[in-house]
Amino acid sequence: MLESVIRGDGGDRDLLTLLYQGLDDATVARRLGVSHRTVQRRVQRIMSDLGVSGRFALGAKAQELGLILDITPAPHSRDGRTG
Repeated sequence: MLESVIRGDGGDRDLLTLLYQGLDDATVARRLGVSHRTVQRRVQRIMSDLGVSGRFALGAKAQELGLILDITPAPHSRDGRTG
């Protein structure tokens, strides 16, 4: 399954990019047009595929593998939106 993450099949790169920008799962779900639970499951699968045990490690590993490039994390606001 690692190959699917690296290729970006199923929108995994989009999901990783949104998470890296600091968005919460609910906001990521809205942006991708999927359920909150789907985002949680995909994050868990990607973490397993990449062999990491936390979201910080997921971001670091994704960056190391070139899955997210030249992205500046968006500023946070209290409602989870950027701007």
